[in-house]
Amino acid sequence: MSNINDLWKRYKEKADLAARQDIVMAYAYLARYVVDRLLVRPNAVVSYDDLLGHAVVGLIDAVEKFDPAKDVKFETYAVIRIRGGVLDAIKCLDWMPRSMRAAEQQLKREFANLEAELGRPATDEEAAARLGMDVDALNEMLAQIGQSALLSLEDLIRYGDEGPSLIGLGYQPCPDDDPARAIELLERKRMLAEAISALPEREKLVIALYYKEGLTLKEIAAVLGVTESRVCQLHSKAVARLHGKLARHADLLIAA
Repeated sequence: MSNINDLWKRYKEKADLAARQDIVMAYAYLARYVVDRLLVRPNAVVSYDDLLGHAVVGLIDAVEKFDPAKDVKFETYAVIRIRGGVLDAIKCLDWMPRSMRAAEQQLKREFANLEAELGRPATDEEAAARLGMDVDALNEMLAQIGQSALLSLEDLIRYGDEGPSLIGLGYQPCPDDDPARAIELLERKRMLAEAISALPEREKLVIALYYKEGLTLKEIAAVLGVTESRVCQLHSKAVARLHGKLARHADLLIAA
């Protein structure tokens, strides 16, 4: 295969479709890399091959939109666009029962209210009592809403159409042509960073290992010495806390 720089030059300067195909083939491994590191698991609605197909579409989109003249590694740019493309495709699928969506919203509200009252993160026992269930039932709920929690957090950390980027971590596009939007995003970043820093240590570690380090559920479970299911529960709980804190903050701003 030709040198990758030559391929980029042929494609971007001469619209050489054969060169584009070679570039896509050279970076095809990124599609599987992204899918293997998603919390989303294949199910009756979406198979692994479906996820991989959406990832390849995201890769092709990244190749078409990437500017080699900019000081950004293609791998970094492509992973962001591939991930965003897969998650956007999943959002279009009606895979979660309404009852579970309602339970997820209740969980976020109760975490927000309880932690506002306590002035600290609520324990599992306190959260379960507020929801009128035992801790085992709470953990089961957290495991079931795991995929929704992933998509939900992506909404909090995605900026514009450039894909997701965790606060203070990795590639962060900035809308240079819209100063007001840039200020809004900076404030959102500050608020989310503050909310993440207030998470219990284990939940904060799960967020960092997954979004910053790119570890899989299995790898995070090995680091923490717990099961993959427990990692999913910790992630869901962290997302519920983050959403609750930010939603409460927004309500206070509106009321002020």
